[in-house]
This record gives sequence, structure tokens and C-alpha cells, in this order.
Amino acid sequence: MDDRYGTDVLADGWRKRSQRELPRVEASRDLVVEVAADGFCGAVVAVASGMVELEDRNDRRRLFPLGAGFLIDGADVILVPPVAASARSGPRRTASGSFAVADARARTARASRIFVEGRHDAELVEKVWGDDLRAEGVVVEYLQGIDLLEAELDENPPSAERRYGVLVDHLVANSKESRIAQVIERGPHGAHVRIVGHPWIDVWQCVTPRAMGIERWPEVPRGIEFKVGVCRALGWPARDQADLARAWQRILAAVHSYRDLEPAFLGRVEELIDYVTA
Repeated sequence: MDDRYGTDVLADGWRKRSQRELPRVEASRDLVVEVAADGFCGAVVAVASGMVELEDRNDRRRLFPLGAGFLIDGADVILVPPVAASARSGPRRTASGSFAVADARARTARASRIFVEGRHDAELVEKVWGDDLRAEGVVVEYLQGIDLLEAELDENPPSAERRYGVLVDHLVANSKESRIAQVIERGPHGAHVRIVGHPWIDVWQCVTPRAMGIERWPEVPRGIEFKVGVCRALGWPARDQADLARAWQRILAAVHSYRDLEPAFLGRVEELIDYVTA
């Protein structure tokens, strides 16, 4: 005779059978998570004594106990302490692909430095090359636009001991950016400045579509601000600057290593690091 009621519901383990097993995720630095209880969303900046410290886009920091109660891309996860580097087998690599130096301390900053156009450029470079830059003592500064480069060079002139590398968006023939670069290269500071760039309108496009889970970056019609157009095309909110900031955090969170960046961007950053550290 069939037992229509199945096994004994009061037997040991009946509670566990109804529970869903949540994925366990290491609370590694820069991992972006959301707190289920109150919606606070931020990147991991530190883990210690069973607590994780998160920093949101407004630079506010809060502490939370590790464990359940966190979301990643809307899915429940359990945050656990990251595995110590010494526990992993083989030499550790940085996000840029270079071998990490064990117990390395940040080097005193060089006089030479790298300039990028905006904050997003600086954050992307820091995320992938941050370990390398600290080991080499290279500071990355952002200009708020290539238009301000000449004034910066006049105020703090480069020299053989103080060389500047400059990374420019949309450095293509006959663009405004290329004309500014040519003037500077022919000017009094040109001997100690190297200006390189990538062909895309904005650094957002330097993240590969594959990393973003899209087929390609949208084409934004003339007359529409690029970031606003991208957000609208991808179905993201674009009402104000806060929405654009959240969009960038979403893009930055998709970058885990150099493999998530376009080769033309990778090559230019590596070239500038070599130039200012030679």
C-alpha cells in the first residue's frame, strides 16, 4: 500500500529540508552589496572582528555583522570573511594581471604622475591598477576635463624629473581633444608630457560589453548627453546626477580585472605607467 503522506514530518532534519541554501560570498574589497534590512548599498572597504564596513556613493560608512542579510544584484547571500592571501595556492596576481609583491608597502609618491579627465576615469584606473600604482609610488589625478590641462602644466611645469602622463577620452583625428593635445605637445611642456587616449566618447565604454552582460554599448544620438542616453537605452533611471552616479557604480562593480576592459584602454594605461616610472 502506498504511503500518500510520505515520510514522518517530525523526523530529524525536516526543518533543513525546507530551507533554501544561500550562496556564501567572500566580503572582498570593493564588492558592492545591499543591506536587506534598510536598503543601504555600498562597497566593502574593510572586514575585521566579524564585521564588514561598507561605503556608499556619498562616502558614508557603516558597520554590519557578517553573515546573512545581504543582497548582491537583488539575490540573498551570506557574507563571509575573505580567505587570507597566504591560504591561496600559488602567487597572487593583482587586478592588472601582474604578480603581487608579498608584504609590499606603498612607495613614497613620485614627482611624476598620471592625469585623467574625470573622476570615473580615476576610479577605474585605481580599481584595476591600484596595487601597481601604490607599489610604484604613482599618483593619479583627475582634471575635470582636458580643457584644463594646459593651465595645470603652466602652474606645475613638468621636467625630466617630474614627467606627466595624460589619458584622454575620445582622442581621435580632428576631435577637440586631439587639437588640444597637439598644441600642448608642440608647446614648452611637450618634452616631458606624454598624451595618449582611447577612441571612445566616455570611459564607460572602456568596460567591455561582455562584462556588462550586454551585446554592445548603445549609440547615443547627437544632442543627448552621453551618460543620460546610455542609461535610457539600457533601461536605467536617468532623472538626475544621483541616478548617473548609481549607473557608474553598477558599471564599476562589473569590473574585476583587466579582462573586463577594452585592450585599447589597457595598453594606454600601461604605456603611461611605464613613462612616468622609467
